[in-house]
Amino acid sequence: MWIAKGNPVEHPDGRYEATFCAATEYEPPRNLRIITEHAPSVGDNERYFALVLGRLRPYGHDYNLTNSGEWILQEIERDPIDFYEAIAGFFAIVLLDKHKGSIRLISDHVGSVPLYYKTEGGEWCITDSLKLLEPSFPEHEAELNSQAIFNYCFFHCIPSPAAVYRNAAKLRPGESIDIDFAGETSRQNLYRPSYVYSTAAPDVLRATCRQVISDAVKRNIAPRSGAFLSGGLDSSTVAGFFAQHQPAAPTFSIGFEADGYDETAYARITAEHFGTEHHEHYLQPAEIVQNFVDVAGFFDEPFGNSSAMAAYVCARFARSHGVEVMLAGDGGDEIFGGNERYAKQKVFELWPALPSALRRPLAALLETPVGELPVLRKAKSYVDQASVPLPDRMDTWNFLNRFAVEEVFEVSFLAQVDTGTPAVEKRQRYEECLTTDPVERMMYLDWKFTLADNDLVKVSRMCRKAGVEVRYPLFEKEVVDFSCTVPVRLKLPGGKLRDFFKNSFRGFLPDETLKKQKHGFGLPFGVWMKDEPALQALTHDTLEKLKTRKIFRPDFIASAVAKHQSGHSGYYGELIWIMVVLELWLESRNL
Repeated sequence: MWIAKGNPVEHPDGRYEATFCAATEYEPPRNLRIITEHAPSVGDNERYFALVLGRLRPYGHDYNLTNSGEWILQEIERDPIDFYEAIAGFFAIVLLDKHKGSIRLISDHVGSVPLYYKTEGGEWCITDSLKLLEPSFPEHEAELNSQAIFNYCFFHCIPSPAAVYRNAAKLRPGESIDIDFAGETSRQNLYRPSYVYSTAAPDVLRATCRQVISDAVKRNIAPRSGAFLSGGLDSSTVAGFFAQHQPAAPTFSIGFEADGYDETAYARITAEHFGTEHHEHYLQPAEIVQNFVDVAGFFDEPFGNSSAMAAYVCARFARSHGVEVMLAGDGGDEIFGGNERYAKQKVFELWPALPSALRRPLAALLETPVGELPVLRKAKSYVDQASVPLPDRMDTWNFLNRFAVEEVFEVSFLAQVDTGTPAVEKRQRYEECLTTDPVERMMYLDWKFTLADNDLVKVSRMCRKAGVEVRYPLFEKEVVDFSCTVPVRLKLPGGKLRDFFKNSFRGFLPDETLKKQKHGFGLPFGVWMKDEPALQALTHDTLEKLKTRKIFRPDFIASAVAKHQSGHSGYYGELIWIMVVLELWLESRNL
């Protein structure tokens, strides 16, 4: 029933558009408009139209398909049920069933190419960038989704499936959605590793790890490639293999003239160790002021990760040196046990593992005045935290758990949201994981939130703004699958973060890199806002406008600014950043 109205058209501004129509004997016709930033690869056979966005390849092979749209149709014909296991890469697929008039949307294992969709009325729309649909929204349809705004305040981004507009939604990572002719949807999680641990000796697994990652880096190198280099484990590993496969590989770092933030010394160590052609740029507060409005508005939805500015400036810096493809190191911590919260939560998990006959009397004792004795206060604090189950426990320090929501938001705004939704969605994704091990579950959750909805969005969008393509070797599907065969006792023994990974690359990476604590391209916004008049003025003016939005209580905004000025620059600086970004994004849409 689907009929293509011509081939996809490339517009002068670089976007691509394809239109289709479908009808049945009993239903009015449906029109489908697909508009994308990525150039689609199109496949067409008797049963389906397929549009592939991004980079698709056969599992275990390089990116060398002539037409990925035609190839995916062959795979679906070969195995219509389990074809997903045979494909890899960073992609999104739109599959139109000509017989049924249905639509199937498919995302890669980490949702690196977003897919937004809306199905109201006679025209359906699908896009990889919500910005491309905004001009077509009737005024009454461009209504903000208050729940999504609340979720943004909780996560500092808007996780799928919600979207910032009420009439739109987006695909989750590793998911397929089937939309029938009537517009009804059904979802399926296509990517849930089985965690069948290998029985191979640790030295064999370490050798395999090196080979799998070397292969992943090699298949992502393109002409005019460069690499982000923060000096940490992940970016150093990618840079090292990049340099092995391409001598004098160009690497790029961002520095900060602020205590505790500058990591360029470690990047230089890696660059010298591998002989890369290294470039550094020191980000200045004035650059934030110059780019703040454009960066905030470039995202499809409000996005509050403050390191986005550093990612953009670094990518733009690389582009000025002729780079067209950037290799990024994102993903290693989330598959090899590199985040401190994994080790911290392991300690808290010892408490619920105790027999209830022992836990109950101890907990009861600590609730009495005895628990207030100095020698037992830490024990009481431990039990209080450990008694909160995962994954909720990890959000204890979230802004919206540290303040009563009635103190933060206007009553009229709260009436439109369910404040429990973020926690519910995190629990659902946490419990999807096909193992009960809490470390594996936390890492799986991070794939589905921290990476899919935050880190990869940040880097991908900022690279696109800078005019470069970004690739993620450490999160290729084969690397993730391999990580799920490494026993968790090797990945994170006790509190030793990234132990298996570090041992795998001992002798390859510099010793200083192996000992370095995780940092990355964090932005000292809170520190600079205390001392830079132009940044203070931009922040003040923006927050004054936000006070009129009927989202945050004006007195809460004023209190956050006052506490930031009184000494809590890091914590309250981040809170102020997410509020400023929200207002700038709304202004960019004339909302």
